[in-house]
Amino acid sequence: MMADTSGLNALLRMQRGNYFIGAGCLVAGLLLHCLVVQPFPVMLIGFQLVWTAIFMLMGVGVGEGWLPMKWAGVLAAIIGFVALTSFILLSGGTKSPYFNVFVALPFILAVFSPDSRLPTLLGGGASLVAIIVLNMMAEVPASKVILQVTSFSTFLAMALLGTRMYRRMLDAQLAAQEERLQALEQLAESERLRGRAELERAQVERLVLVGQLASGVAHEVNNPLAYVKANLSFLQREMRGEHWTLDREELGAVLGETQQGVLRIQQIITDLRGFSRAGSLGEDERGVLEEALSEAKRLASVRLREEDAVSLELAPELPAVRLGQRHIVQILLNLLLNAADAVESVLPERRPHIKVSARPVDGGVRLQVEDNGPGIPPDVLPRLFDPFFTTKPPGKGTGLGLALCRDYVARAGGTLHAENHSNGARFVLMLPAAPEAPAARA
Repeated sequence: MMADTSGLNALLRMQRGNYFIGAGCLVAGLLLHCLVVQPFPVMLIGFQLVWTAIFMLMGVGVGEGWLPMKWAGVLAAIIGFVALTSFILLSGGTKSPYFNVFVALPFILAVFSPDSRLPTLLGGGASLVAIIVLNMMAEVPASKVILQVTSFSTFLAMALLGTRMYRRMLDAQLAAQEERLQALEQLAESERLRGRAELERAQVERLVLVGQLASGVAHEVNNPLAYVKANLSFLQREMRGEHWTLDREELGAVLGETQQGVLRIQQIITDLRGFSRAGSLGEDERGVLEEALSEAKRLASVRLREEDAVSLELAPELPAVRLGQRHIVQILLNLLLNAADAVESVLPERRPHIKVSARPVDGGVRLQVEDNGPGIPPDVLPRLFDPFFTTKPPGKGTGLGLALCRDYVARAGGTLHAENHSNGARFVLMLPAAPEAPAARA
């Protein structure tokens, strides 16, 4: 819509300029005639000044949108014809040096109204009649009149053909512009659909991770729930007894254990709910690694079932990174669960130990996740981040987790790669530091 409006305004400015140029040509022709022919023809000057004023008023009317361009072209054809005819009559009729301007009139009108053939056809036809009438009034031989009419008709046909060609070119340009706009709209729509598909893909992967945590969640909830129930049953028995055997300190300890169990259950539910909810890819531009690592460790603990399975070695005062908090948690949780699966596949069984370390480097943070599993086979390593590639059995992996992790990191301007070390596998993330947050105004 904006493109159409700007195109219409440009056309109005061009048409307005044409009328001003026409008015200037009338004045220039009058001045030249007065300088060459003396004494000055008062009536001719008066007529030409009137036509000049009318042309200028038409230019203002078209430019401001008061006068429709179609009717302005017709009006210009009529006024141009009357002005030219009066000028020729007052300067000698068929003997006027300007008589041949009749031939140029169709081309002039075609310039004034290139988007319509009506003004050119109307002005050209009127000029043709004027040529015949003026020649008959001057008793010009019929043979000469026929030649003049034939040549004029030829030029009129050329002017009409030029107008038609211009109109076709204009229509082709408008059609091309419309096609470009439609292509841009389709591109915007496809980009919107791609973003939605990517968001849904990320959401599916988060739910897959939650599904992998499901059995561990049941175990983690049952443990605190068991001693919450035991403590409540104990307190209920105490209240039913005849004598209260608990002193204030013992009662506080029982209630404290119960409260800790409830808080543990609440924390598990809060973490899972916050992690599984949908969100846009660009919802955050800054992430705090300490908080993200703590949340990812809590979530992974329901799967690992061992409190010391994940160890954190974080350098003090790590800078914020240019990646959303939720995506950092998703990346780290994916890496921790993959490490847990890798350690479980080792025979004989061993206790999992996953080490997460982070330290500042030039321009960002280097973060490593190391496990004590069997490592990554050399033939798997080049394809590890390919979408839908997985070494897990059917039903236990989508093959999208690591691909999404690398995609998130790459969008933030970082890198993610995998390698083997002497006792297992290592994933290395390079995350760029986020720009400093603007200081809050007082």
